[in-house]
Amino acid sequence: MVSEIVLLVTEWIGTISFAVSGSLVAIRHDLDLFGVATVGAITAIGGGIMRDTMIGNTPPKIFYNPLILLVAVITSLIVFLITYFYRKNFKKISEKIDNINILFDALGLSSFSIAGTEVAFLASLQDNVLLVITLGVITGVGGGILRDVLVNEKPYILTKHIYAVVSILGCCLYYLISVCLNYKVFATVFVMIFTVLIRLLAARFHWKLPKIKIDKKETN
Repeated sequence: MVSEIVLLVTEWIGTISFAVSGSLVAIRHDLDLFGVATVGAITAIGGGIMRDTMIGNTPPKIFYNPLILLVAVITSLIVFLITYFYRKNFKKISEKIDNINILFDALGLSSFSIAGTEVAFLASLQDNVLLVITLGVITGVGGGILRDVLVNEKPYILTKHIYAVVSILGCCLYYLISVCLNYKVFATVFVMIFTVLIRLLAARFHWKLPKIKIDKKETN
C-alpha cells in the first residue's frame, strides 16, 4: 500500500514538473503550439515508456492510464498560454525562467528516479540491484533525452551539471534506505530533497564532469 502511494505521488509530481520543463525548452526553440505540447508530454512520459519496455510491461503503463498523458499535455498548454500572454517580457525575465525550468527539472528528475526504482520493487526485481538502479535512472533521464533529440540538442545528461550522476546517486540511496530500513516514506522525502538540492547546486555552481577539449584547427 505504501509503495503504491509513493509511486502515485512521485509519478504525478514528475509528470507535471517535466511537462513544465519540457514545454519551456520547446518554447525557447520556437516550436509552435503542437510542438510545445508534444515535447512537454514526451519529456513527462518518455522515461516511463522506456522503463516499461525494458521490463516487458507492454503496452507501456501510460496507454492504460491516459490521464497522465492528458495532464502532461494540459500542463504544457498552460505553460504555452502563460508565456504567450507575457511574451513581451520573456527576454527580460529570461534568467528567472531559466531558474524556474531548472527547479521543475530537478523535481521531475528526483520524482521519476524514485518512481522508476519503486516500479522495479513492485515488479519483485529488488534482488537485481543493477537492474533496479538502471530502471530508476532511465525513468529519471529518459524523457529529457527524448526532449533534447526533438529540439536537436546534445542530450543534457551527457554534457552538463552531472545530471545522470545525480539520478544514479538518488536511485542508489532510495534502494539502500528502502531495503535496509524498509521505510518508504522517509526514503522518498530524503531522496527527493537530496536529489533536488544536488541538482540545483550543480546548476548554480556549474558542476561538470571532466571533458577533453580538442582544438579542431590543430587536428586538421
